[in-house]
Parts: sequence; structure tokens; C-alpha cells
Amino acid sequence: MLTIETALPGEPVAVSILRLYMSEVASRWYGRPATADEVDRALRDEPADDLTGETGVLLLALDDGEPVACAGARFRGEVAELTKVFTRPDARGRGIGRRLVEAVERACVDRRVAVVQLDTREELAEACALYERLGYRRVEAFNDEPYSDRWYRKDLVLRSA
Repeated sequence: MLTIETALPGEPVAVSILRLYMSEVASRWYGRPATADEVDRALRDEPADDLTGETGVLLLALDDGEPVACAGARFRGEVAELTKVFTRPDARGRGIGRRLVEAVERACVDRRVAVVQLDTREELAEACALYERLGYRRVEAFNDEPYSDRWYRKDLVLRSA
């Protein structure tokens, strides 16, 4: 049974899926399987330790207790940054990524965050297609992230208080 749960970034279950995520991203960047050292460096360069409490949220999709996907958001005032969206290759095609992104959006609405934005790379084609299906629109660069070549934004509907 698939469940979506909030996790702390340092928990072993979260560390395992975040490591798989970064391994895939780094491997696509290098055009070959990334080494353990390269993955470690990427995890240091793009930490997830702020995806908890007042600064963010990290959600995991668990299939019978096994982590199969993750997604998070960093809260920056009235804007949230969608990050760490990943589904293990053996779990793709089941709508898990969509469910996770929608759960992150609900967490943003619950915190009264009206805008979600993200940066990514064209070579992460599956992710780009997912964002566009979910109503994210491409926008001009809003940061100078060296590994990004696409930027997206979605305006959320906040419920009346």
C-alpha cells in the first residue's frame, strides 16, 4: 500500500531516497553513472536539512514501508521552492510523482504560501513534463543556479481564512 508521509531529512529512510535522487541527477549531469564521491559532493552542495519545520517540508512516498519517491519545498515568505522531486525508476508510471507534488502544494496552501517555483534542467524531461501537466508555466530565470536551464512557477489558490 502506498502512503505519503512527512519525514525529517536526516532520517535513514529519507537519506536513502535522497541519495538515490542525487545519484540520478548527478549521473545525468555527467552522462555516466556518478561515483559515490560525486554523489556525496552533490548532497553537500544541495543539502536537504532545511526541509523541515518553519523552513520547509519533505514528503516521502512509501510502498509497504519502502521509500519509492520524494518531494519537498523550501518556504521563503510567500513563495515556496519545489525541490527534490524524484521517483525511483522501478516505481515510475504509477502517478506517484504527481501525488507527491500535489501533496507539497497542499502543504504550501496550508502555510498560506501562494506561489510555488522551481528550477530544473531540460535533460530531466520526465520532471519537466510532470510540472507542465500540473499547471506549472515556464518563466524567466529567477536565480543564477548554475545547473539549471529551466524555471517554472505556479500560482496556488489560497482558501479564505
